Amino acid sequence: METRDKIIEIIKIKGPVLPVQISKEIGSNILMASAHLAELTASSKLKISTIKVGGSPLYYLAGQESMLQKYTGNMNDKEKKAFDLLSQNKVLKDSEQEPVVRVALREIKDFAKPLSVNYNNSKEIFWKWYLASNEEAEQLIKSQLRILEKPAENKIDEKSAEKAQQESKEQQKTEEKPMQQTQKQLKEKKESDASELANGERALRASQVTRTRSQVTRKYKKRETEDIFLKDILRFFEKNKIGIIDTETIKKNSEIDFIVEIPSVVGNLQYYCKAKNKKRVSDSDLSNAYVKGQFKKLPVILIAPGDLSAKAQDMAGKELKNLTFKKI
Repeated sequence: METRDKIIEIIKIKGPVLPVQISKEIGSNILMASAHLAELTASSKLKISTIKVGGSPLYYLAGQESMLQKYTGNMNDKEKKAFDLLSQNKVLKDSEQEPVVRVALREIKDFAKPLSVNYNNSKEIFWKWYLASNEEAEQLIKSQLRILEKPAENKIDEKSAEKAQQESKEQQKTEEKPMQQTQKQLKEKKESDASELANGERALRASQVTRTRSQVTRKYKKRETEDIFLKDILRFFEKNKIGIIDTETIKKNSEIDFIVEIPSVVGNLQYYCKAKNKKRVSDSDLSNAYVKGQFKKLPVILIAPGDLSAKAQDMAGKELKNLTFKKI
């Protein structure tokens, strides 16, 4: 059994796991375990949590979301308050919550799912409990907004109905004769229309088959390219003994964020790493990565298969002292 298949089987049995647990199960170091988990997450075979245990996210399979509740003890008081409110009410209207709860709801992304609702020419944000169905949430939102279903008015005055029925019968008698004369013409037209429809359907089916084949080809090529980009990143990490702490796919086959550990003479140092699948890295790519690193209070390493533009080279040398660029 391949290592990645073994990891999936372990998670099926154990539920959400940490990289250190996987490293013990597969008899490898945490660097390799993190690399395998990152690859499985990038290929959508695993999910990664926002909630962290000892600074590390949890990795789990689709369908194991309910098991994440076991780790809510790692939340702070504000997040726990928002979690309890949402689990009890299933739906919360954002504008009606305390400011601290509104902030906390945006932090507990594993459990709070935002919904934007258009109502009375304005947008309202609601938070849905992650295990609640869309149908349940819809009914609760309607209840909070007091949207009532209005029954259709089907009452018809009996006298008016009788009168309309009588007029219809008289009109039918008047029209019977000309209708008989046109039946043959209608039959011929129907046969002609049916023939045209059949030809149209055959053309549509042929078009759909061609389009489907084209979509499958594009999907296969995209997956192949995506795998190559991710493998290049993992090879670079392994070659330089860089450990993966956290990963987030910003845009498939284009941009991935990592929190990594890089060995140094004073021990392992944490870096924010931005991986861009670009042949030419611009100055805006550098500045965006630098700002995000400042927000995370970490030095930055930007990696890409391409080179820096002239303007980016000038910026990296003069303005962005805590940013390192590496070509992979």
